Amino acid sequence: MDVREFEDLIDRLGENISQWPVEQRQAAADLLASSPDADRLLSEARLVRQALSAPPVRAPAGLAARILAAADRLTPEEAAAGSADARRPG
Repeated sequence: MDVREFEDLIDRLGENISQWPVEQRQAAADLLASSPDADRLLSEARLVRQALSAPPVRAPAGLAARILAAADRLTPEEAAAGSADARRPG
């Protein structure tokens, strides 16, 4: 197994190698023992999984109402300028 195949298996089967078919588990273990790139890929996949399984971030109560209230206070010119700024590449 090479690093590219290992990455493909992580993408298809997930980062929990113990859930992979037996022949791929052993090949992955052998690769991990000798490849820093494979180890990095596995670590990154685990970080992504942790981030995706974390509780969602919630906006503070009343945030939408405060945004709408602030938008209502803008003059048409200020609103147009803010819209143009939002479309301008960073």
